[in-house]
Amino acid sequence: MMGLPLRLLLALVLLGAAARAEPQSVTLQVNLIDDKFVPDHLTLKSGVRYRLHLENHGKHLHEFTAPTFFGAAEIDNPDVLNRERTEVLLQPGESKDVFLTIRRPGGYDLTCADHDWEGMIGGITVE
Repeated sequence: MMGLPLRLLLALVLLGAAARAEPQSVTLQVNLIDDKFVPDHLTLKSGVRYRLHLENHGKHLHEFTAPTFFGAAEIDNPDVLNRERTEVLLQPGESKDVFLTIRRPGGYDLTCADHDWEGMIGGITVE
């Protein structure tokens, strides 16, 4: 008779531990539209974990290219970036999440490597 409540208590303890194991993150969404980022400037806080949610709403392949920014960040899922860890590539209609924490305040350039010449540029500020 005591076995079931004990198992239930153990299950609740394990669920609580699993919930604490996944760190909380602040979500920032960036839409990549043909020839622009929306928003085109991001402001982040140093030491905060972010979920950078990227969506390509354009007709073309777009890149979220920020080599210095990504180089200064602790990235929880680096497989979402390209091999050089400098950008995230998104096909039309595709979305991807980058989970990261950046610890180095400063200003970082943001471009779409294929469309920067058309004005698809922006910036990232880390306070």
